[in-house]
Amino acid sequence: MRERDLDAVTVIDKRCYTTPWRYNAYLTEISNRSANYYVAREGDKIVGYGGQWIVMDEAHITTLAVDPARQGRKIGERLLLALIEEALCQRANHLKLEVRESNRIAQNLYRKYGFEAMAMRKHYYIDTGESAVVMWANDIRRPEYRALLEERRQAIERHYQQEERY
Repeated sequence: MRERDLDAVTVIDKRCYTTPWRYNAYLTEISNRSANYYVAREGDKIVGYGGQWIVMDEAHITTLAVDPARQGRKIGERLLLALIEEALCQRANHLKLEVRESNRIAQNLYRKYGFEAMAMRKHYYIDTGESAVVMWANDIRRPEYRALLEERRQAIERHYQQEERY
């Protein structure tokens, strides 16, 4: 993610979240040395984004969103995979995130990547008072987790190959 991407990112943010981040919040994040932010593109159009902080051996996924018009095409999954791979490159051993209790689709995606619900943050979301599920994936450097990532990567590739045929 670059500063030139932020107008498109904030538009998607407003489409996905009732309390979107402000432009300046993203500007601060992309200059944070402990943070990694990515955008997903279809051609020249930004269709999704994701970000994380990496501190010590822990990666904390801070945001992940896909334009509602593009959801269901594995864009979010590809962004998640990119975040996890970057976390591994930066020597993280654990992944963490918060997700709305009602967002079962996102929770299912995270479970595919080894995340488990570990705690609840009551009334975490200011806009609705909804609780957040805190999810962790631990020991991501072990061979079994690497095998899971390779399996998911291949499944995504197969999905796109099939999509190209139709």
